[in-house]
Amino acid sequence: MNRFLAYLFCLFCTFAFAQEEDPNLFTLDASLFYGTILEHNPDISHLITDHPSGLILSYNKKTFGFKDWESRYNYPDYGFSFIYQDMKNKFLGENYSLYAHYNFYFLNRNLNFRIGQGIAYTTNPYDKNTNYRNNAYGSDLMSSTYLKFNYKKENIVKGFGVQAGLSVIHYSNANFRAPNSSTNTLVFNVGANYLFNYEKEPDYIPTSEEKKYKENIKYNFALRSGINESDVIGVGQYPFYIVSAYADKRLNRKSAIQVGADVFFSKFLEELITYYSVAFPELDVTGNEDWKRVGVFVGHELFINKMSFVAQLGYYVYYPYDFEGRVYNRIGLKRYFGDKLFGAITLKSHGAKAEAVEFGIGIRL
Repeated sequence: MNRFLAYLFCLFCTFAFAQEEDPNLFTLDASLFYGTILEHNPDISHLITDHPSGLILSYNKKTFGFKDWESRYNYPDYGFSFIYQDMKNKFLGENYSLYAHYNFYFLNRNLNFRIGQGIAYTTNPYDKNTNYRNNAYGSDLMSSTYLKFNYKKENIVKGFGVQAGLSVIHYSNANFRAPNSSTNTLVFNVGANYLFNYEKEPDYIPTSEEKKYKENIKYNFALRSGINESDVIGVGQYPFYIVSAYADKRLNRKSAIQVGADVFFSKFLEELITYYSVAFPELDVTGNEDWKRVGVFVGHELFINKMSFVAQLGYYVYYPYDFEGRVYNRIGLKRYFGDKLFGAITLKSHGAKAEAVEFGIGIRL
C-alpha cells in the first residue's frame, strides 16, 4: 500500500508539471547542509543526539512570461529535487526523498523561497522488536515537506552561480501507521548552480493581463479517502472517507476564499473508541459513542497555473466523541484537469498533530 501511494504521488506530480512548449532553459543546483533536529515534541528528545547533515540536488525549469501565470508570480521556477539526510542517530537512520517544488523570487530576484512536497524513504523505521526507540517514523515511506530560504545568484560566470541560506525539512507519515511523532530539521545550506544555455537567456516578458478579474461564485464537491491509524500502536490501519461541499469566490486571478462543510467517516476512530472502552474503563468510554463527525470550514485557495495551494480552518459542529479538539485544519495541493475536474493531496490535522493524508477528487461548477 505504501508503494502504491508513492507511485500515485509521482503520477500526480507528472501531470502537475506538464507544460506546453517554452524555451528549454533550466538550472541544476547542489547544496550541502548541516543543522539540528528541532524538539517540537518532548517525546523525541532521546532521538536528538547530533547534528544532521546531507545534500540537496535540484532541477529547476525557468519561466520568462511566455504564459500569463508566470508574470503574476514574478517568473518562478518549477521542478524536482532530491534530498539525502543523515539523521546522525542510529535509531533514525538515513532518509532519501524526492520532491516536486516551486521557486519564488523576491528583492530583485536575489531572495529565493522554495517549497517542496514529496515522498521520503527512511532506512530504519520503528520496529517493536529491533527499533522500538524510533517513535518518530512508523513506516519506511513517509510524506515530506521542505522550505528553503536562500540568497541566490545565477549566471555569475558563464552560467555558474551560488546560493546559501536556511532550510527546514519535515518528515511524517501523517498517521498512516503508528508511531508518528515526526521530525523537523533546521539546516544551513550552501551550494552552487548552473544555468544551461545561459547565452540564450531571454528578457522577462511583462504581463499583458488586465488587473480586474471577475468570476461568479463556484460550487465544489469533493470525495477524499485514504488509510490511517490512531496513536495506539497495534490497533490497526483503517480506511476513512470524507465528503466535502463548499462554495468559493475568486478575489482576483491568484486567490479565492472558501466556505463549506465536511462529513467525516473515520474507521480508526471507531476502533479507538472500542479499544478504550475495553482497555481503560477509567476513561468512561462506553464503546457506543458515535465515531462520525461533521465540520464547517473557511479556506483560501492560491492558484498557480493549473495547480493551487489550499489552506482551510474548520470546526466540528457534530462532535460526539472528544478526539484532539474541535478545531481542525487542512493544507495541500490541487491540480485542475480542464475547467471543472480536480485531484487533490491534502493533510488534515489538529494544530501540529496530523490525522491523515487525504487523496481526493472533485468537481468545481
